[in-house]
Amino acid sequence: MTCRDALNQAMEEEMLRDENVFIMGEEVARYNGAYKVTKGLMDKFGERRVIDTPITEMGFAGMAVGAALAGLRPICEFMTFNFAMQAIDQIVNSAGKTYYMSGGNVPCPVVFRGPNGAAAGVAAQHSQDYAAWYGSIPGLKVVSPWSAEDCKGLLKVRPGRDAAAAIRDPNPVVFLENEMMYGVSFPMSQAAQSDDFLLPIGKAKVEKEGTDVTIVAHSIMVSRSLDAAAQLEKEGISAEVINMRSIRPLDIDTILKSVKKTNRLITVEGGFPAFGVGSEICAQIVEGEGFDYLDAPVERITGADVPTPYATNLEALAFPDAPLIVKVAKRSLYRAK
Repeated sequence: MTCRDALNQAMEEEMLRDENVFIMGEEVARYNGAYKVTKGLMDKFGERRVIDTPITEMGFAGMAVGAALAGLRPICEFMTFNFAMQAIDQIVNSAGKTYYMSGGNVPCPVVFRGPNGAAAGVAAQHSQDYAAWYGSIPGLKVVSPWSAEDCKGLLKVRPGRDAAAAIRDPNPVVFLENEMMYGVSFPMSQAAQSDDFLLPIGKAKVEKEGTDVTIVAHSIMVSRSLDAAAQLEKEGISAEVINMRSIRPLDIDTILKSVKKTNRLITVEGGFPAFGVGSEICAQIVEGEGFDYLDAPVERITGADVPTPYATNLEALAFPDAPLIVKVAKRSLYRAK
C-alpha cells in the first residue's frame, strides 16, 4: 500500500466511525486533493464533510480551529506546510494554547496535515521542513510518518488521552507528511489492514537493529538511513536505524536504549542545521545519562544552511543522501578521516 492510500483509508474509516470528523482545504473535494490523498472522499461523504476552501490559509485554518473548539473533529489539509506559514498564528496561538489556557476545559481536536519539507524542483519557498518549528511549541503534538503503516496508524484514533492517534487526540496535531513518499509502496502487516489498527503518538520504532552505531531519522530520511545501513552492512558495520515517527512528544527512551547498546549516535533530518530536531535529540542525550555511554561525539546530518536551491545539481547537494550518512557513520566509528 502506498502512503497516499494509507492516509486516504485512515480518513475514510474515521469518517465512517465518527460523523464529527470532516475534511477541509484547498482542492480536497472536487479535485480529489492536490496530491490525490482525499481521492473519492467527496463522492462517499458529500460536500458537507469534504469541503473545498478558498485559497486563504489563515481563514480556513481559523475555521478549523473554531469547529474543533465547538466539538467537531476537523482535518485541515494544507497543500504544503510552507503555505501554513499564513496560518501559523491560528495553529500556535489559537489551537496550541487554548486547551492549556482553559485549564483543560476546552479541547481543540484538530489535525493539520499536508506535505512538509522539500519535494523536487520547487525551490526555497516550497521546500522547508517545519518539524523543529512546531516541535518547539507546548500544546502541539507533531507527527512525521515514514511508512504506510505510520500514515494509517498515526492518523487514526485510539480512545483515551494516554495513547491517542491524531484524529481523536484532544490536542491539536500537526501531521507532517512528505510529498516524495506519497507514491511509495510499503508492505502492510495483517494487523495494519484492519479498521482498528492504531499507533500511539510519542513512540518511535526500531526499523533495523544493529550494534555499532545508532541512526535516528524521520520521514523520508528513514529511507535514506536504511539505504546507508545496507551499504554499511556490506562493510561489516552494523547500524541500528530508528524511525522517530513522533517529533513531539519525543521518544528519547528508545533512542537512549539504542545508544547504550551502540555507544554512538547520528541524527538525520532534512531541516536546517541550526536549532533543529537533531539538536534537541543531541541535547537530551548529552544532558541525560546517555553521555556516559557515548564513545564518540553525536553527529548531526541535516539539510544545508541555505534556502533550498532551485537548480537540480545544487538541490542534490542541499539534502542528506545515503553516501553522506555512510561517510558520517564511518567517521563516528573512527574508520574514515
